[in-house]
Amino acid sequence: MRTDLIWPDTADEALLSALHRVLHAVVAAGGAVGYLDPPGREESDPWVEETLKAVRDGDARLAVARVDGTVQGMGLWRRGAAPIFTHSAELGKIMAHPEARGLGLGRLVVSALVDSARSAGIETMTLGVRGNNHGAIGLYESLGFREWGRLPNRIEVGRRRFDDVRMLLELGRPTDVILHGSEPGGPGWSPKIT
Repeated sequence: MRTDLIWPDTADEALLSALHRVLHAVVAAGGAVGYLDPPGREESDPWVEETLKAVRDGDARLAVARVDGTVQGMGLWRRGAAPIFTHSAELGKIMAHPEARGLGLGRLVVSALVDSARSAGIETMTLGVRGNNHGAIGLYESLGFREWGRLPNRIEVGRRRFDDVRMLLELGRPTDVILHGSEPGGPGWSPKIT
């Protein structure tokens, strides 16, 4: 078995079809990747094209995992949209086709995306994961992510509600960056109302 990654910035019909195959199968198996029902091509193709435009603009990277030449997994990071958030990125759509589970594709994809984001100057990577996805949480923790918050019962799947676990990984900052945190003063500051 040979596993490799590709980093597309455009997609032909074959890649669009392959990515749809993975996304559709993951959602059909109950995967928590942002869809309630398996999407059709009319949903997945525009998402891929929009993501790849962000890749070409330097605001995202899409990692596609192949096993023996067949697309079996993917994931991406995307910069924050507002100018004050371009030093951070959200990790998302981390998935492996159900027939490829257990091959380490999640670790391969996430590790490569972290390295890619670091090389692109991203300082902080965040993600959201469904609270009952203990395997994914364990994977992220093993790669250095830590939980910074939890929105109780925020994710709706039919009549069920699940926690939205928020995690982050600090990737490093330039030496001249001043970390102001929550200290008083600076742009946007206001005194505490008592």
